[in-house]
Parts: sequence; C-alpha cells; structure tokens
Amino acid sequence: MKVIAFNGSPRSGGNTELMLKRILAAVEAEGIETELVKVGGERIRGCRACYVCRKMQNKKCVYNEDLLNGFAEKIFEADAVVLGSPSYFCQMTAEMKALIDRVGMVAGANGRLLSGKIGAAVVAERRAGASSVFSAITTAMLMCGMIVPGSTYLNMGLGREKGEVANDEESMKNMDDLGKNIAFLLKKLKA
Repeated sequence: MKVIAFNGSPRSGGNTELMLKRILAAVEAEGIETELVKVGGERIRGCRACYVCRKMQNKKCVYNEDLLNGFAEKIFEADAVVLGSPSYFCQMTAEMKALIDRVGMVAGANGRLLSGKIGAAVVAERRAGASSVFSAITTAMLMCGMIVPGSTYLNMGLGREKGEVANDEESMKNMDDLGKNIAFLLKKLKA
C-alpha cells in the first residue's frame, strides 16, 4: 500500500508541506509507505483539451515537455492521493490546477484510473480562501470516483510565514486524524 502527497506550494518548507508531512507521518506510523512530491514551482502546463489521450489510451498525456506524465504515473500506482495547496487569491496554485486537470483527463480517457482510490485535499491559508480551494480539489476527486475520507474538521490550516501553521493546534490534530483515517480506510479496502 502506498500514499502519495503532492505539495502545490512553490515554497519549500512552507505550511502546505508541513501539513502534508504531518499526514504522511500518521500514515507511516500505520506501516504504510508514503511519498511527498513537490509540484508547486515546477514546470507543468494546463490541459489543452486536445483529447489525444482518448485516442492513445496509454495512461499518458501526449505533451511530454513537462513533469506531468511522471506525476501521473505516481498517482496511478498509488492507493491514496493527498493534494495540498495554499490559497492564492482564494484559489489553488496554477500548478495544482494543471495537475488535477491533466491527470483527471488522462485517467478518464483510460477507464477512470482514479475511481476507487482514496483522495484527500489539504489547504494552507493566511486569512481566507481555504473553503473554495478545499471544495474545488474535493469536487474534482469526487468527479473522478475517488473515495474521500473525513476527519475532525475540514483539512485547512492557518499560517502565513513558514512553519506558522504548526501553531494551529486544531489543524495539526486534524492532519493526524486525517492520516489515521486514510490508513484505516486503506487497510479496510485492501482486506
């Protein structure tokens, strides 16, 4: 079993990364393999809606000039996917949106490859916007047939400066609980 988390923040060591690492630590404590991948700040284009992936049906996007196909392969191989993004102008980062759109398109073109996988959204915010980002990522997961576990609250954390989200004790507890719930659900689905 494997859980992969994608950090949509371009800031290394920032609040989104801290929250994702907290979730993955709880998953690892249950004996499940994890991986953290940085997508924020990387070169990844949005979907061009060319639909060539529907013709090729090889689990790849025809445009291979960026990191998308490597990211998609990791997602398709994982049992659970956690997508984390900061709130930028009340939306997810451009890189996270590109990842969701292109992986979603390729997955749909190849027999709904995300259906039945566990998926969770995590959002770091300074003041506002987390609800819309959380909703957008979660809605995309539900459209792809993913199973979205709950936690003790919505998966959001407050903080602007690097590491500041660690002071949001309620959020950190929520990340622990989300990691435990992902592990629990994985074990039940794989039993």
